[in-house]
Amino acid sequence: MRSILIWASALLLLLPLGSRAQLQSPDEFLPHHLGENFTPHHLLVDYFQHVAAASDRVQLIEYGRTNEKRPLLNAYVSTPENLARLDAIRENNLRRAGLLSGDPDPALDVAIVWLSFSVHGNESAGSEASMGVVYDLANPNNAQTSEWLKNTVVIMDPSLNPDGYSRYTHWFRGVTNVIANPDPTVREHREPWPGGRVNHYLFDLNRDWAWQTQVESQQRMKQYQRWLPHVHADLHEQYYNNPYYFAPAARPYHKYITDWQADFQVEIGKNHAKYFDRNGWLYFTKEVFDLFYPSYGDTYPTFTGAIGMTYEQGGHSRGGKAIIMPNMDTLTLYDRVSHHRTTALSTVEVASKNKDRLISNFGKYYQDTRANPRGMYKTYIIKGDNPQGKLQALCELLDKNGIRYGKSTGGGSFRAYDYQTGESTSVSVSSNDLLISAYQPFSTLTQVLLDPSAELEDSLTYDITSWSLPYAYGLEAYATTQRISIDNEFTIEGPSVTGVKADAYAYLANWESMQDARFLSDLLQADILVRYASAPFGLEGKSYAAGTLVITRSDNRKKADFVSRVDAIAKKHGKVVTSVETGFADSGQDLGSDAMRIIPAPKIALLSGENTFPNEFGQVWYYFEQRLEYPLGVYEANDLGRIDLSKYNTLIMPEGRYRLDGGTLDKINDWVNGGGRLIAIGNANASLAGKSGFSLEEYATSESEQAARKEAEEATLAGRFHDYAGAARREISESLPGAIFKLKMDNTHPLAFGLPDYYFSLKTGTLHYQPLKDTWNVGLIGDDPMISGFVGADSMKKMKNTVVYAVQDKGRGSVVYLVDNPLFRGFWENGLFLFSNALFFR
Repeated sequence: MRSILIWASALLLLLPLGSRAQLQSPDEFLPHHLGENFTPHHLLVDYFQHVAAASDRVQLIEYGRTNEKRPLLNAYVSTPENLARLDAIRENNLRRAGLLSGDPDPALDVAIVWLSFSVHGNESAGSEASMGVVYDLANPNNAQTSEWLKNTVVIMDPSLNPDGYSRYTHWFRGVTNVIANPDPTVREHREPWPGGRVNHYLFDLNRDWAWQTQVESQQRMKQYQRWLPHVHADLHEQYYNNPYYFAPAARPYHKYITDWQADFQVEIGKNHAKYFDRNGWLYFTKEVFDLFYPSYGDTYPTFTGAIGMTYEQGGHSRGGKAIIMPNMDTLTLYDRVSHHRTTALSTVEVASKNKDRLISNFGKYYQDTRANPRGMYKTYIIKGDNPQGKLQALCELLDKNGIRYGKSTGGGSFRAYDYQTGESTSVSVSSNDLLISAYQPFSTLTQVLLDPSAELEDSLTYDITSWSLPYAYGLEAYATTQRISIDNEFTIEGPSVTGVKADAYAYLANWESMQDARFLSDLLQADILVRYASAPFGLEGKSYAAGTLVITRSDNRKKADFVSRVDAIAKKHGKVVTSVETGFADSGQDLGSDAMRIIPAPKIALLSGENTFPNEFGQVWYYFEQRLEYPLGVYEANDLGRIDLSKYNTLIMPEGRYRLDGGTLDKINDWVNGGGRLIAIGNANASLAGKSGFSLEEYATSESEQAARKEAEEATLAGRFHDYAGAARREISESLPGAIFKLKMDNTHPLAFGLPDYYFSLKTGTLHYQPLKDTWNVGLIGDDPMISGFVGADSMKKMKNTVVYAVQDKGRGSVVYLVDNPLFRGFWENGLFLFSNALFFR
């Protein structure tokens, strides 16, 4: 039996006193010694259940399930006395943060440490170490940890990514030799695609803390926000030839990180170093792993008041049970587990010995940021006449992150930064506008996610450099330095969903957001014929934009339950549908015109496998299964030449590196000419560039190609005299780690329907093409684009006057070139909507 504490239902199942089994170490409980081999996830769970059953220092909860229905666990470890008042300790900490009313009780002050293991499943030494850590903490004969737990609660998540962990460990246990082979070239060190780093949908969960697109993140963050630990350590692995990395982190730091947070990392790092020095273990600090991008397991906790840190052990998926390193030493799994076990326990030690300082500074952090937000913008104004679906999506994300919002208590006019233009303007605040104040408990997180741009103190960074939510969600928004008084009540105003009229001539629905894409998806799956307006029109005194969905009774007259199906689907999605009595337009084309084009139900083939990038394939897969809930066929990219494309009208090439021979290219060309739609995303476009039948070319003319080659040659010649020490700095001029570009959009083309004449695109690489010949160049970067984030000087030159989104008509079909990936990490809401245009509108 196991002891389970289920917070969500407040149900506590405890074993009767006196029935506890004898606590066993991992070596005694498992069929192998810790570090001899990888432990299957079910045995990892079994061991934590055993410890909870055998120790009065541990309570275990199952806080959720993965996509593949594996349990997600939190273990709460402390003294029996602290566990008996666990919820009171938690609530006391939230009072200190200002999230619950009342004054904190000093008698309930304990340090709260959260240890997260193996968010990347194939960095499995973390989960292996978690068993040793929980045993060390639970063992009553361990005088050192017994002392620490008197004033500390340790929260452990032994496997943040059970599906990825299981994918890797099951593969490894199936291919490894009984006698470990440390040769890096043998198969047990060559993990196959897609690898265990990622979850079921091949998302990197360590980039998902803020966006919470994945079920694991969503369920974990509910628990995290219930506690708000003072210290959070995220235990990872890196490439096997690297020594151990621990805090302090590398620059750049986000400018909202406090001196206390930066300085205390150093104290923790010095404590780790004490043990590593004693054992002669190599380590490094202050390199590579920065604190900037807000959706990591170190930065997100930092922006919510914790001391957030990443620890990185060499090993990764290549490490196996043993591997020879470049220095000819052999790194074993036992070594990796020992190192993580040491830093995890050292973290608890430092927190316990500095409990009073941690709690005092945690309280001060929240007091200071609530009263005096660190950033210049104090109120963010999201206009209430933005599309309802986009407003709803933003509110859902704010709710997931505990960010409060409301509406103005008085209105008025304010000077503000205009996200759309990048300039200062005067904006009037209306009663239906959504306002987000920085004067709230999660002040720093609010500003980090909503600021138009983040100040980068050093351009050598690890990830994207811009992510501002108004750009991601495609919202008209403003940021003001003034504090605007708001209440905490906000409802999205707009027409109510009243049901459709049974005898109407047709039904019309706006096309503005992913809410509309899901509505259309369900209509097509219900066998409802839907058209879209290819140009604006007016009808019965109302104006309708291009992209409006048109559902006529005539098109669906043979479906007996047609009206009830439309009505039920509209109500399911909260979609306002306008019933009209005539097809005779006041302006523009009538509803029976060819301008009202039929939307064929997409029949989708999605390429997968080793030629595709796992994350990017997963983003497309996730879009269809979880955001659109639409069926598709997934094929190995290597089998493209053998796929019967006649069964499909849509072929999607996710980002990857494809090997397309002449026969396969001919097959794709013939299929597109016959009416198919090919959608190429990101680096997949490089596989089509310069190929017969495709308009994609890096240079539009031979002259521009020659000019680029001349410039490159001149740079090479100049590089002969560069000094060695400045190499890294010079490389950043070619860098584009991730920045937002404002594109000029031709919103008369179906690919841009529902958008204004601009679009903010998250560009995560330097892939670029000049505007294409005989092609609709729908999304373009101009000569002087508005940018948020860092772009190297040489990269900026290359990006100017290039095409980002284009459509080539070929025969009866078309090719959609999406040079930037609009589905990146699943959080760019306006990109998901743009991709829906590529999917549905032909």
